[in-house]
Amino acid sequence: MIGSGLAGLTAAQALVDHMERVTVVERDRLPRGPRRRRGVPHARHAHHLMPPGLQGLEQLFPGITRELHAAGMVRVRVPRDTLLLGPGGWLPRFESDLAMTTGSRDVLDAVVRDRLRADPKVTFLQEHEAVGLRAGRHDTVTGLWVRGRDRGAPGGWGEPRVIEAEFVVDASGDASRAPQWLAELGYGTPPESVSGTGTGCASALFAPPVGHVADWTYLRLMASPDTPREGVLSPVGDGKWLVSIAGSTGPEGLPADHAGFLRAAGGLRHPLLREVLEGAVPLGPVYRSRLAQNRWRHYERMRRWPDQFLVIGDALATFTPSHGQGIPVAVHSALLLDALLRSHGSPVGVTYRLRQNLARQVAAAWRTATTADLPFPWAEGAEPPAPGTRLRRRYADRLAAAAPGSRRAAGALLEAQLLVTPAPSMRPGALAAALRGPRRGVPAEPPSTTHGAPRRKGAPARRVTGAPAGADPFPVDQLSVDPFPQLAPGSQ
Repeated sequence: MIGSGLAGLTAAQALVDHMERVTVVERDRLPRGPRRRRGVPHARHAHHLMPPGLQGLEQLFPGITRELHAAGMVRVRVPRDTLLLGPGGWLPRFESDLAMTTGSRDVLDAVVRDRLRADPKVTFLQEHEAVGLRAGRHDTVTGLWVRGRDRGAPGGWGEPRVIEAEFVVDASGDASRAPQWLAELGYGTPPESVSGTGTGCASALFAPPVGHVADWTYLRLMASPDTPREGVLSPVGDGKWLVSIAGSTGPEGLPADHAGFLRAAGGLRHPLLREVLEGAVPLGPVYRSRLAQNRWRHYERMRRWPDQFLVIGDALATFTPSHGQGIPVAVHSALLLDALLRSHGSPVGVTYRLRQNLARQVAAAWRTATTADLPFPWAEGAEPPAPGTRLRRRYADRLAAAAPGSRRAAGALLEAQLLVTPAPSMRPGALAAALRGPRRGVPAEPPSTTHGAPRRKGAPARRVTGAPAGADPFPVDQLSVDPFPQLAPGSQ
């Protein structure tokens, strides 16, 4: 196994039942506990575990949901605990079965890594890098060339050596050297699909203002073609907030300090995020990163391929992080690896099926990501979308426009955003709302009794058009009054 990111860790777990031992080769020295490491530069930004990702992790590591919550990750009920400014306006808040888990990527990796470390069949070969594949007879791979860090050697690395392997998996991320290795062995390189460029993210950790009271725990101001940046405030445990501003870098670039961060927050589609942060206490500097493009290396199209070698995770396909697809795709790739090895009974001769099935998984996520990106400037230069993609985009736009005034439309939109469904549902209620279009009288302020212009000015909140006189202006029945609810052990 090459790489100890989430794709590598979950794939290693999938291999445990099929191999005598599993060796994870990692360039970095791995920390004990939830600490930063060089190989995960985006760990300082907001990370969300969508329902398919968490469910997949639970299948691979039974009981890990409870461990993640105990380590500080937070369950957020959607849309009850959230303020979501969607493309068409503020989404209503109501009871549903939807939820996501927010928190630090360092916590997520540490909990999964500790589960693997406890397995005697798994070994972490730290401060080693993979430098090539060892080819066997009849188009096979029989080992991996690695070299260890040696600070006294020229270049800082020792001499290469071979690790014998029955099956090699490359989960080394978007900097994967698999195309080069395959070309060196005479297999050629894969064609690529690329979409999106010029996006970045700036993030900072905050403590809420003293005396802060809110009827929500999570805030997201989504981007629009006119304002191609979004702001996200996520709870990350211990009552702290991780706030990210992501999207087009623009001519002014990403904010580099807290003053610039506040200015960038004020330039989003609604002033609420800036207003909340003005009284918050920064707990560290602002961290900036360029975001990955949507990039898919089409290994499934290569006519020749060495058996017993597989590429997964970001080494296979990367997605713009704002869609939240990287973790679910990685986790479900590991589940697919386990299922096909179990049905085939051997790692020999299964690679073709794995490549084709992984491509089908990636294709579904690729359609979702590229469809969502179509209206934005970073989609320029991408491959022309297929007619079906344009139709899906038009339906999603109509659904988003209707969502502020329709719970059914909002529910369908949220299911797609949380990756519960591969595309916005066309159930009768959602379809009717999309065809009807936006309703009049939808409030321009968030559905909150604690935040927004009416609350700031001390004025009564505006009533939604059509609600009976005297009714709760934000019929959420429903709103959570505890800004940081305690999670019961094992809660899902």
